[in-house]
Amino acid sequence: MRTVTITVSGRVQGVGFRYALQHEATRRGIAGWVRNLRDGRVEARLAGDADAVEDVIAWAHEGPPAAAVDDVDVLDEAAGDATGFEIRPTV
Repeated sequence: MRTVTITVSGRVQGVGFRYALQHEATRRGIAGWVRNLRDGRVEARLAGDADAVEDVIAWAHEGPPAAAVDDVDVLDEAAGDATGFEIRPTV
């Protein structure tokens, strides 16, 4: 199990990035949340199988076609409480 917080910068708000990231994480069985930040970045906490988390991080570097990702910062951490958009993995 790996838990990370990623912060994605660039043209990522208003282009469906948050919803696409949520969908990608859910598709891979990742739990966590995704939210827009006031400064235009998107932040997500991802928790799940280490390979699946790596795949979602790799996806975040490209994002949906309308996005223009500048950078993806990854911070490994222990699971904790936070608020944001809930992702519930499908069973």
